[in-house]
Amino acid sequence: MASIKVKFRPSSVVDKEGRIYYQVIHKRVVRQLWTPHTVYNREWNMRESMPALHMGDAEREEYVRSVISKIRYDMYRLSAIVRKREYSGIDYSSDEIIEDFERISRQGSFVYYMQAQITRMKNHFKIRTAETYTAAMRSFLRYLDDEDIMLDYMSSDLMQGYEAYLRSCGNVPNTISFYMRILRAVYNRAVEHGVVDDRFPFRHVYTGIDKTVKRALPLRYIKKINAFDLSSYPN
Repeated sequence: MASIKVKFRPSSVVDKEGRIYYQVIHKRVVRQLWTPHTVYNREWNMRESMPALHMGDAEREEYVRSVISKIRYDMYRLSAIVRKREYSGIDYSSDEIIEDFERISRQGSFVYYMQAQITRMKNHFKIRTAETYTAAMRSFLRYLDDEDIMLDYMSSDLMQGYEAYLRSCGNVPNTISFYMRILRAVYNRAVEHGVVDDRFPFRHVYTGIDKTVKRALPLRYIKKINAFDLSSYPN
């Protein structure tokens, strides 16, 4: 069975971040899978093969926590790929593990899959629907600080955080529900196509429709306006 290890290449430049990569070994063939994750040399715990938290800088601490979370998630996906390859009984290589990981990363990313659905809508001449999907995608990305995520990283906690973000921006319940229902539709389609396992991320967020205040004037007022004598006020 293939083995996966987390590695770190420190920077030779002082006060410059080094890069984290994964070492894939199968049948003595070693391959490297480079990641976008970077930390400073002092933030790397060599014994644990994982970034280490240094208290004192809250912003930096939060960043390192996010890197740790992403590494663990990547390792989970890599392990799942290896298990699937082993279960198939078909011989495989270290290169194929990396290819599987990169393919899944492309197809399973939120932006990639969302854009694919928007393109599908446009191809079916559902222009208005494509526009609403684009609006929902942009809103969610603003919450994520324009950082793409994998679809199976969408959790109940993440979506509740997004709901709170929308509320803090002054959105009413129906607007929040509008975005949530679009994201849920895309997520459910990904589940249906086997891109992601259903983790029920929308179970605790509002996806209903509130009654809105009627803004139309009653007929009796329209009749009064129609019968009102404005001859003394021509302007």
